[in-house]
Amino acid sequence: MPATTPPLRVTVLVGSTREGRFAPVVTKWLTGHLDQRDDLRADVVDLAETPLPTVFPAFGQQPPPGTEERLALVSPRLAQADAFVLVTPEYNHSFPASLKNAIDWHNEEWHGKPVGFVSYGGLSGGLRAVEQLRVVMAELNAMTIRNTVSLHDAWSRFDADGNCTDPAADTAAKALLDQLAWWGHALRDAKSVRGYVA
Repeated sequence: MPATTPPLRVTVLVGSTREGRFAPVVTKWLTGHLDQRDDLRADVVDLAETPLPTVFPAFGQQPPPGTEERLALVSPRLAQADAFVLVTPEYNHSFPASLKNAIDWHNEEWHGKPVGFVSYGGLSGGLRAVEQLRVVMAELNAMTIRNTVSLHDAWSRFDADGNCTDPAADTAAKALLDQLAWWGHALRDAKSVRGYVA
C-alpha cells in the first residue's frame, strides 16, 4: 500500500447483547489481528454498550424522544466506516435480534462497503447466522466477503486469558482481513471517482 494511502476505517459491530456472552473474547482476538495491520484501523461498536431503540417511528414521522441521542452514538461511526466486520453468535439458526435492529436503523451507511463476518457457536460455528446475514446485507447494497471466520465450539479455542489456541483460526482471520482490505480499497477508490448509486 502506498505511503499516501490512508488506512481503511473498519467498524467491528458486536452483535450479541446477552449476559455472559462470549463476544468480548472473540472481539478482542479479532481486534488484535486488526491492530497488527498498517492498512486497517478498527473502531469497535458494541451493541451492549450502545443499545439502540427497538421501536421505529411510523414512515414520515419523527422518532420518539431520546432516539436521536442514542443513534448518535452509533450512526456516525457506521457512516464513517470504509468496511465492516460483524461479530455474531448463532441464535436459533439465525443471528441476534440486537444485530438485526442495528442493521435496520441504517441504510445508506452500508451502501457500497464490504462486510466480513466472524461467527462463533457450537457445532455450526455460527455459519447459519452468516448465511442469513448475507441476504440482509445484499438488500442494503453492501458487498459481503466470501471468506469467513467460523469458530466451531468456540469456547474450546481460547484459553483462560482469552488467547486463541487454534492456529487455523488465526490463518482464517488473516485471509478474511486480506479480502476485506482488497475490497475496501477497491470500493473506496471507485466511490471517490464516481460516487455510489443505490
